[in-house]
Amino acid sequence: MPRRPRVDIPGFYHIVNRGVEQRVVFYEKEDFKKFEGLLCGYAKSFDITIHSFSLMNNHYHLLLETKNEELSKFMRQVNMNYAIYFNKKYKRSGHLWQGRYKSWYITDEAYLYSLILYIEQNPLKAKIIDNIGEYPYQSAYYILNDLKLPICLKNSWIVQNFSRKSDIKKFLNSPIDKDVLKELKSASMLVEAAQKNNTPDIEKLQKLFSNIKDKKDRNKKITQAYKNGYSQHMIARTLGLAQPTVSAIVKRNNTITIT
Repeated sequence: MPRRPRVDIPGFYHIVNRGVEQRVVFYEKEDFKKFEGLLCGYAKSFDITIHSFSLMNNHYHLLLETKNEELSKFMRQVNMNYAIYFNKKYKRSGHLWQGRYKSWYITDEAYLYSLILYIEQNPLKAKIIDNIGEYPYQSAYYILNDLKLPICLKNSWIVQNFSRKSDIKKFLNSPIDKDVLKELKSASMLVEAAQKNNTPDIEKLQKLFSNIKDKKDRNKKITQAYKNGYSQHMIARTLGLAQPTVSAIVKRNNTITIT
């Protein structure tokens, strides 16, 4: 059966993509930052505004706005160049992403508001963070922590509609309309299932670290936890370590075979 043609007209889009076979596509800070760089770099080239994004270990959510009919070209450049980077870095070959990205054209303003909340609350719902703005690989992190905004976020909906941080926090912590949430979960069902499977709960992580014998044993368990899908941020927070320390341990002991 031939593929259905994509909608590619100016406007707002919800974009979702995940790793092939539910694999992790962002292992460490360098990977997340590489994707962010590609996202913002090509957004400038294609005159696209990024309104909201959240990069999870094995998938990502984007809310973007196009002013032309080049969404497909933009996404192809971002996904293709990240796959080239990832395959070279981790010495693998083949497809990185599970087929074509999924996209939904947004025409309803209320749905747009709910989508922003859904994307920004994604790490919170996955129990990676305790408060919105703590996860370093999403738009809210830049907006709420007085960091220099990437150029692709300077015209984002949140920045344009709020001037006070307190109002932004209040908005981002708002409950999502139940009917809209049902639609969003249906649209992202496969992605959510993958995240749930690849991000075990915090109690299991604490149990893994409950009987550490020495530094060598600790480092071994850190590596194992990372392989099991825990983020370096969560591991560092659980052990009371700095994230760069965890990152160095993972790099040194990472024996993951990526095929």
